[in-house]
Amino acid sequence: MSNYLAIATVTATLQRLLQASIQADVSGARVTTIRPEYLESGAPESGVNLFLYQIETNPAWGNSHTPARQRRGEVSRQSQAALDLHYLFSFYGNDVELEPQRLLGSVIRTLEDSGNLTADLIRDTTTDSSYAYLADSDLADQPDAIRVEMGDLDLEDMTGLWGSFFQIPYVLSVAYKVTVVLLEGDTPAERALPVGSTQPSLAPFGNRPVVSQVLPAAGRYQPVARNSILIIRGRNLAAAQTRVRIGSVLVTPPRVSNAQIVLPLELVPSEALRAGVQSVQVVHQSQAVSPVERRRAQPANGSGALSTLRETQPALAIESNVEAFVLRPTIVTLAARDLEESDREGFDGRIEVTADLTIGAAQSVALVLNQRAASEPATYQFTASKREEDGFTVVIAIRDVKPGQYLARLLVDGAESLLNQDRDPQSPTFEQYISPLLQIG
Repeated sequence: MSNYLAIATVTATLQRLLQASIQADVSGARVTTIRPEYLESGAPESGVNLFLYQIETNPAWGNSHTPARQRRGEVSRQSQAALDLHYLFSFYGNDVELEPQRLLGSVIRTLEDSGNLTADLIRDTTTDSSYAYLADSDLADQPDAIRVEMGDLDLEDMTGLWGSFFQIPYVLSVAYKVTVVLLEGDTPAERALPVGSTQPSLAPFGNRPVVSQVLPAAGRYQPVARNSILIIRGRNLAAAQTRVRIGSVLVTPPRVSNAQIVLPLELVPSEALRAGVQSVQVVHQSQAVSPVERRRAQPANGSGALSTLRETQPALAIESNVEAFVLRPTIVTLAARDLEESDREGFDGRIEVTADLTIGAAQSVALVLNQRAASEPATYQFTASKREEDGFTVVIAIRDVKPGQYLARLLVDGAESLLNQDRDPQSPTFEQYISPLLQIG
């Protein structure tokens, strides 16, 4: 789901992506985002113009934008709008040198190669100083893919669009559709506390903790790893006894305020953390006191004072909503086992990988190998077979792998392990990935 900046972020990402492509193909070409009727007065000599001319509800999502309501009318799910964005790409320039047609070919090639507006493309745009007004956009966090597809406007539709809508002479154009953009409403959903005890809760509903965001302390777009520090944001987070549930483990955070909790993941036992999606929940625990008091019996000899005992009920837990973050594993050890030459001038064998996080028996695991070679580097991805139990180590079979040195990445439920970069400015491999490395052959 995305905030109100989602539509503008899509336009800016397309503009940035195409600018990098067309300026290499046609010198001096620029990508603009003005209305087509302003092309003659406000556009450079050659370039591509993006114009968002239509928005419609994505049919595949149906009525998902309608908030689900409970019996009393409370909104139980936050509202959202699933949108398809329709763009008109116009091409202008020197017709003698066929600049509009060359630009058209450049744009089609680029969008066919890209296919999707990936999270990295979107994130690079929102962090670009040229688009500072999009810094608060969270479109990169949308879980659903954002596809870019060529539209199906025929000649009659295109003629009507230019003649009726813009009322200016036609220039070479093509339509594209971007789908799907999920725009989230601001009104929060309402959901009652779960029944955690047969005893009545003494805390009012308004004091329930609410988690709105889970971020790494290193920065919003930084990966979360085993040694990361989490920033949990929300409201009503502080209580007499505040704990954070990570998976199935309760941890006491060192720093708590009503709006923010700071939690180093190193406080969580290694066996409790799993690579992939992790859940986070804030839990307030309190000791409820029974209103019934009983008096301790006086000793038989008459000595001693009467005393009063208070019977206490079991601790009550008030839980927040559940938020999630992606925990990325790190490869600790990496070793090739039982390597044998295959029939295709490669090697078959097994790769034993040990991670710093627990890998569940039911989790999907893959190993990605990228050869370190100056030209035509080989790339492989192998999927691990099913495992009988959870653990830190997984063995993955490989086949027909060319001999050489490979950078290795582990994918656990889509969470990709981190590669190490060379940070030494004097090194010949400065800012290149240098480990973890695997030698084959």
